[in-house]
Amino acid sequence: MSDRIEWPSGRDEDAALIIRTDYRDERAWSAVKAALMTNRAQEEDLVPYVHIVDDPRWSGFAPARILSEAAAYEERGVVYLADRSSMREENPVTLLALSLLTRERCESDEEFEAYGGAFRVVPRGIHEMNANLMIANLDFGDFMDAARSDPEGLFRGFTG
Repeated sequence: MSDRIEWPSGRDEDAALIIRTDYRDERAWSAVKAALMTNRAQEEDLVPYVHIVDDPRWSGFAPARILSEAAAYEERGVVYLADRSSMREENPVTLLALSLLTRERCESDEEFEAYGGAFRVVPRGIHEMNANLMIANLDFGDFMDAARSDPEGLFRGFTG
């Protein structure tokens, strides 16, 4: 019997995929979900468009395991992890944005460094990322560069 988990199916592939990997604090998870579903009035065009996976079978999955599970289903893309850090943070709440691009799928180390990896993102930033990735206006590397330029290493959005 395989220890692989079924990749989330039945979702709109344009929706940001949020996977909960920490199950220690339901109150914290409620706060994370509330932050994800908040649509600030000045950002009416950034409507929360997410697919949330809240299944304890994903409990404790590290980014490397997520990449392994995604390999058979996704070549490129992003998944956002509601991990232990997400549950412990209050202001701002962040999730881990994880590129599903692996080194094996890249032609060079430079390509992987530009489009692979992970960084932390605030929920509002997820909506902005998802909208731009969906229309191929920007790529993962653009958001990672913005996170690297933030004093706390977070992608907070380009709109302020």
